[in-house]
Amino acid sequence: MLIFIIRLLYFIVCLGAISTYINLFPFDLSENFAWSWWIILLALTQLVTLMDMVIQRKRIEIISSIYFGLLVGVLLSYLLLQALEPVFMAFEENGADARLNLRSIVGLLAPLTLIYISISFLLQTKDDFRFVIPFVEFSRELKGGRPLVLDSSALIDGRIADVAETQIIESQIIVPSFILKEVQDIADSNDKNRRTRGRRGLDVLTKLQNNAHTEVTVYRAPTIERKDLTNDQRLIEVASELGGRIVTNDLNLNKVASLQSVESINLNDVANALKPRFLPGDTLKTRIIKEGESSGQGVGYLDDGTMVVCEQAVNLVGSEIEITVTSVLQSSAGRMIFGRQAGTSSEGTNRG
Repeated sequence: MLIFIIRLLYFIVCLGAISTYINLFPFDLSENFAWSWWIILLALTQLVTLMDMVIQRKRIEIISSIYFGLLVGVLLSYLLLQALEPVFMAFEENGADARLNLRSIVGLLAPLTLIYISISFLLQTKDDFRFVIPFVEFSRELKGGRPLVLDSSALIDGRIADVAETQIIESQIIVPSFILKEVQDIADSNDKNRRTRGRRGLDVLTKLQNNAHTEVTVYRAPTIERKDLTNDQRLIEVASELGGRIVTNDLNLNKVASLQSVESINLNDVANALKPRFLPGDTLKTRIIKEGESSGQGVGYLDDGTMVVCEQAVNLVGSEIEITVTSVLQSSAGRMIFGRQAGTSSEGTNRG
């Protein structure tokens, strides 16, 4: 509604301005010639409104490039004309008409050419050159530390929402629009399991947005228009552009981002860092639920999902026992604890 009112006011102002302009000349508005000029000028002014209606989505970097290109082109034209002033003066000896013609030709061609070149150059290099003024607001709005850029695996995993509820995250959370589309496509899948995962990802995003202590932004990245890039490559470009860090569960994305000097956070690494630490000799209780891969081994799990492999416990499946830790294997994929039943000798045990 507001934009409609603005366009209507612009149309009324144009009507008044053109009528005033026509009245400055000794034209009788009843003459066809005067009316023709009035209609032509009004049509030219409304071309701006037409372009505004046709171009629905305006990108700030394009508008900034055109604006600065126009300023640079006008400035260069002015400097060029000032530099050529001695040349114009040299033509005085040939008569005023020759001097006027040269000045008019250069004065017409220089602004048109330099403005076009400046705007074209800045539009083609807008991703490489950033001007201070257009992007000051973007940097100011980023609260806390560097923004966290989520990928689809982090949304579907869901733990990021639980971490955000602890109020430990002060950075802005960025969800690129192509990641949101990827999760939506998964939620619309014909496969039941994929559909469930996708819907959970959307629920997690909603939970993050409803968190009063977390600022979440769905970011429409310029790189979304590059069809030659995969979502992982787009994500890395967005993180690099915003100076943020990627949050993911994808080990391959971690490695690729590292190769391109973009920091990433693996949620599994964060979860592992928060798990209780067990040292050889510590004891813990767990229920043996199945037979292990090696002979005599029994396997159980802690509440946080950590696998516990107990030697000589194959006959204790279904029982809850106390285990003495012998070693711990830690990696980005998870953690495994090896041990034996408390009170038994370590002799003869075999860990595969």
